[in-house]
Amino acid sequence: MTDAITPDTQARFDRACDDVKALTNVTNDDKGVLYGLFKQATLGDNAQPRPPFNVFDMLSAAKWNAWEARRGTSREQAAAQYAEFVQSKRLAAAEE
Repeated sequence: MTDAITPDTQARFDRACDDVKALTNVTNDDKGVLYGLFKQATLGDNAQPRPPFNVFDMLSAAKWNAWEARRGTSREQAAAQYAEFVQSKRLAAAEE
């Protein structure tokens, strides 16, 4: 089984990566979803060790957890989900 991303999905993902920069309605939870999907789409399963607990650096643990939550998702699926998530946020912003 290959873990490549199809050209169509790659194009949608690349467009979403550009579009995400203009979003203004992104919560911290949304940022976690976006980070996890982006890392999974670009690198695949998380191979990094869990960061040690540090009360002054909770962001590293949150990022690790967001990526780890996507374990087992193919790069293709993660790229498609990322594009869909960004599109849903764009549509929600347009309705506001």
